[in-house]
Amino acid sequence: MLTVAPMPAPDPPIHSYFTAWDWAVVIGYLLLCTGVGHLLRGRQASIRDFFLGGRSLPWPAVSGSIIATEISGVTFIGVPAMVFAAGGNFTYLQWALGSIFARCVIGLYFVRYYYEKEIYSPYDFMGHRLGLGVKGLATVIFSIGSILGQSVRVLVAALALNVVTPWSFETCIVVIGLFAILWTLIGGMRTVIWTDVMQFILFAIGGLCALFWIVGSVEGGWTTLWNLSTAGDGLASLWTNANAPEVNKFFLIDTRFEANLGFTLWVAIFAIPFLNLSAFGVDQLNAQRMFCCRSAADARKAIIASSAGQFLTLLMLLVGAALFVYYRIHPPSPQAQALFDKTADNVFPTWITTTLPTGVRGLVLGGVFAAAISSLDSILAALSQTTLSLFCHPERRSGDGDNPRNLLLLSRGLVLLWGIFLTGFAILLNSMRGAINVVELAFGMVAYTTGPMLGMLLAAFWLRRCSVAGLVAGFILSFLLVLFVRSDLHTILINSGVLSVQQAAELGPFSVSQDGSTLQSRIHFAWMYPITTLLTLACGAAGGLTFHRRTEKNPGDPGGH
Repeated sequence: MLTVAPMPAPDPPIHSYFTAWDWAVVIGYLLLCTGVGHLLRGRQASIRDFFLGGRSLPWPAVSGSIIATEISGVTFIGVPAMVFAAGGNFTYLQWALGSIFARCVIGLYFVRYYYEKEIYSPYDFMGHRLGLGVKGLATVIFSIGSILGQSVRVLVAALALNVVTPWSFETCIVVIGLFAILWTLIGGMRTVIWTDVMQFILFAIGGLCALFWIVGSVEGGWTTLWNLSTAGDGLASLWTNANAPEVNKFFLIDTRFEANLGFTLWVAIFAIPFLNLSAFGVDQLNAQRMFCCRSAADARKAIIASSAGQFLTLLMLLVGAALFVYYRIHPPSPQAQALFDKTADNVFPTWITTTLPTGVRGLVLGGVFAAAISSLDSILAALSQTTLSLFCHPERRSGDGDNPRNLLLLSRGLVLLWGIFLTGFAILLNSMRGAINVVELAFGMVAYTTGPMLGMLLAAFWLRRCSVAGLVAGFILSFLLVLFVRSDLHTILINSGVLSVQQAAELGPFSVSQDGSTLQSRIHFAWMYPITTLLTLACGAAGGLTFHRRTEKNPGDPGGH
């Protein structure tokens, strides 16, 4: 009699590994963060309390908040994915050079100007120096950049949530957005900063736990990690060269000078300082934290000390190499492999879900959710503050509409509106991002506004005459230049069927990938940071010079900054 062997049972879906106990830990951690934020929120009698924490926060807490905002879920999930992916390595760490340099410049030069007057943002400073028109323009550009850049953080949290639930990606985005709105409404910047400190601590513990867990589960430990991640040729593995092996995860110093490469020593030295001067000195998401310190000296300590966050970046790079080795020794299940093929960003959340013990995985992923929500409530607070300041000028403390309670109520309404808008844009962005790594996506999105923002701040510092029209022209030209170099618009046209990949490649500095499915730019977007900064500054200066000459000939003409 012929017997038929039973079919092997299929592997369970990935989300089934995440048990009710894990969910209990996640919910408990989120409730803990909410409770701590509520207890530490302090007085909320005015917008000074809501947006600046009453300027009473200790600088170590502010520094930890800056690190947590910088690292967030994008670094925690995206950096390991960069190393794990084909051709991935440690060259991203080179960007730390430009980052540390920029923080020192901000601490030693920018901060003392920010504390000269009672201001709420760098845009207030620009307004004092160059007029309200420039302040309004800066606020608009900041809002555009925030929506473009911070929507990626929504995607990261939704990505992790999507791994551990059967929900659609869109549902996950909405859930994250609702939590962010709730946290921001609870307690303003004091809540934001203290919950950021909690995420910073949990990220450090979670990263160390993952690294040592993987190394401990691999026979040979650190030796195996090194040998399987590199060619095993000692310190030579740290240096990129023409004869580099195909697999060398520990490549660190890349001295090639090619326009399409982003993670090189030259980009780190000449381009990344511009990115970080803008990100930490102009972008209200980070600058707002400095305004919460008790004095300029404390703000200086906070921003310079936040350079220590680069050690967390190094930790997550090591986690990425460890994951690469782990899955070479223990091949993933078909369900996991399907997630990896979709995007390498799924690798770390999947490993956490399927490998760590019950409760621990809940705590680590709870930290990812909380960090993403914390970053989002930061940007919602910043967007609300800058929008409110644009129309109400609360720093003047005058006028019938400037009642503290009315301003506080209005600020909370703006948080709700911006939260809904940001969530909607994240859903749109997800529909067109494809398999792009979230770290590169985040840096690419902010390329549209990073340079113009820094150019405007430098104009406020250095130019005696500057025209709003010139700065507007600089922003428009910069935006179009980045749009030309990046493939975002082209990808939308391809996905909508308007253009083929080959036709889109002919409209810009692009080549077509080997499989013919995507565009690859011949100019890396990182070079746009210094180019658009200088372009905006030059347009502002030229506009100011033209206006000055015109008013000299026609002294009766109205005008100003």
